[in-house]
Amino acid sequence: MRFEFATATRILFGPGTIRELPALAASFGGHTLLVTSQIDPATTVVDHLTRLGWDLVKELREKGVSSTLISFQGEPTVEAVRTACGVAREAKADLVLGIGGGSALDAAKAIACLLVNEGDPLDYLEVIGKGKPVGRRSAPCVAIPTTAGTGSEVTSNAVLASPEHKIKVSLRSPLMLPQLALVDPQLTCGLPPALTASTGMDALTQVIEPYVSIKSTPITDAICLEGIHRGARSLPVAYREGDNEAARQDMAMTSLFGGMALANAKLGAVHGFAATLGGMFDAPHGAICARLLPIVMDVNVRALQERDPGNPALGRYATVAQILTGGPSSSVGDGVGWLENLSRELRIPSLGAYGLRATDFADVVDKSAVASSMKGNPIRLTANELTEILERAL
Repeated sequence: MRFEFATATRILFGPGTIRELPALAASFGGHTLLVTSQIDPATTVVDHLTRLGWDLVKELREKGVSSTLISFQGEPTVEAVRTACGVAREAKADLVLGIGGGSALDAAKAIACLLVNEGDPLDYLEVIGKGKPVGRRSAPCVAIPTTAGTGSEVTSNAVLASPEHKIKVSLRSPLMLPQLALVDPQLTCGLPPALTASTGMDALTQVIEPYVSIKSTPITDAICLEGIHRGARSLPVAYREGDNEAARQDMAMTSLFGGMALANAKLGAVHGFAATLGGMFDAPHGAICARLLPIVMDVNVRALQERDPGNPALGRYATVAQILTGGPSSSVGDGVGWLENLSRELRIPSLGAYGLRATDFADVVDKSAVASSMKGNPIRLTANELTEILERAL
């Protein structure tokens, strides 16, 4: 057996850890590029923290660190990251600090990478670019999630949107792992129910798919099993009770574990589809994952039973079902039913609500079949099986 495991240089987890950030940032240098998410056109995460009584920019200044602020609304595009890199160079930033949802963290990681690797983003991007390997370790980067979904604070890639190609692609290298991942579950308290649902289902998907992946390892297995336990027990609670700190802590940890797992194992068909659908339609990544997860689980198990009945992924899916339902004798079908019921409780819409139509299926299947995440699926699905998943998700 041979495997590797890599994650952020340092992980700091716990309620209130955000207060330690200014002193930590000062250790990297005197000027920070602050990359954040926009909550609405006029308010960023940093503004929101100020309204709650904690002024991050002021606290940084008191530690001798000046800041240049860049905000992203929605997923970062190739062009937006290209522009942000110019701003960072002009500001002579010593540190790129990402605070917000997964999109802000991905933007921060991409900027930190491109600050020290010459050329254009397209030189390094998969699929639509040249796919050149990244040659130098990223500039110092600190990643602070304010949602519990992507685990981007500990992953070695950055997902960028290319509107002209109608696709999302990754800038990917182990040299992109952040120097510090600071995870404060209190930052997720009060997230709206819909955002809690979509990000939470993404987190749950990201501890299930690596567990059944062809690239799973003993380390990722342990992380995933713990994450499934925590996500299953706490996502419904966090959705109903937005300020429940125990549930928020569980979901922050599930998200963190999912990021660690996917960076070291692979994902599967849910994320293979999600990358394509997210590029073609204005649909939240987590909502796509939530809709697809029970269907992909069902289709995968049937395909395994028909074509590879000795595959260990079948036993792993049974374990997943038992953890989700809390029943030691639960079947995979029970697990699929549990996920379907949870999706209904979380009011996850069908993919048709985002504009997907039957006429799109062939294009989506063709693009998804070659997606990076699809390569981790426990069995290669046929075009008919991939089409069936879309039909059931519509």
